[in-house]
Amino acid sequence: MRQKSIAVIVVAAGKGERASADGSADPKQYRPVAGSPVLARTIRAFLDLPYVTSVVAVIHADHAARYAALGLADERLLPPVSGGASRQASVLEGLKALAPHRPDLVLIQDAARPFAPPQVIGDVVAALDQYEGALPALAVTDTIKRSLDGRQVATTEDRSQLFAAQTPQGFRFGQIFSAHMRASTIRRQFTDDAEIAEWAGLRVAMVMGDRDNIKITHPEDFARAERILSGETIMETRIGSGFDFHQFEPGDAVWLGGVRIPHHARLKGHSDADVALHALTDAILGAIGEGDIGIHFPPSDMQWRGVASTVFLKHAGDLVARAGGRIVNLDVTIVCEAPRIAGHVPAMQSVIGETLGIAPTRIAVKATTSERLGFIGREEGMVAMASASVEMPRVD
Repeated sequence: MRQKSIAVIVVAAGKGERASADGSADPKQYRPVAGSPVLARTIRAFLDLPYVTSVVAVIHADHAARYAALGLADERLLPPVSGGASRQASVLEGLKALAPHRPDLVLIQDAARPFAPPQVIGDVVAALDQYEGALPALAVTDTIKRSLDGRQVATTEDRSQLFAAQTPQGFRFGQIFSAHMRASTIRRQFTDDAEIAEWAGLRVAMVMGDRDNIKITHPEDFARAERILSGETIMETRIGSGFDFHQFEPGDAVWLGGVRIPHHARLKGHSDADVALHALTDAILGAIGEGDIGIHFPPSDMQWRGVASTVFLKHAGDLVARAGGRIVNLDVTIVCEAPRIAGHVPAMQSVIGETLGIAPTRIAVKATTSERLGFIGREEGMVAMASASVEMPRVD
């Protein structure tokens, strides 16, 4: 099978005035970070990937000398082209420059994002096997308010459905070129290329972004970029909590903490209904601001029917590791009248520790009863409560 050709457009036609406190400095894409201009770093991030077949920079008409001074040399680097009056227009100029080369796929990258990791770029490319478009994104962790006048809050958005877009955004070349051409004929400015693809009816997937894939916009962003390159990481401790309950149904065992415990009933749920692991998963997700277990593994999705809850827990742990964090300790309390838990605690600690790659000594598993009160006392179900302490890189 022929290997797909992959072109890259680096959008660098802006003046970058917000990145200078007084507006007098060089445009941000030509300012150095750790001795190398931002734009040079951005372009090299793609030239370092052997599967990239061509790269074209879209620059401001007045910046030809600045671009030439970068001294970039690679046979895959095409001559720069001049951008338009908006980012949207500049991308279209880049697409036009690539049209004679007829690439299969195109990645569109902001010049001011010099730290796009190879993993993220590769994930975007891989997603294009199934989707017409793809972009990296991160779940929004701040509470988002909507205001009509910038003073009074009109409503609070559901952040579980909100994601911050990054670049590169990837597309099948012919489809995004056609969509951009159509978009250029209407009076509307789109915020990014994925929005144009959505407007054109193309399916756009999201892949996991990276917190270091920052867009340099303001003066303080240069200081953060220097810290990223120096490897200096300022860690902060975050705490998350989780809560889950399931009712009993006829059966012969329950799954708790990843351990099968014989019992005269089982817990009812879409997966294996492991309340302990569900609560722990939510606690970890909460600590890193990644929503809850239902967002990542919807009960309406039949692929999770009957699945072991260690799958959910490992996913949460992988998100921590990918963000450069580490789990410090976990604490889960199981509330039930039966079965007895104490004898199974070491096995639970072992399963949880192995799933997350942490020492069992960092995991506390406790059990108590409800003193025969309520639905737990009537042995109709059980509850688990959990907390997670996680160290994560501080995001300024």
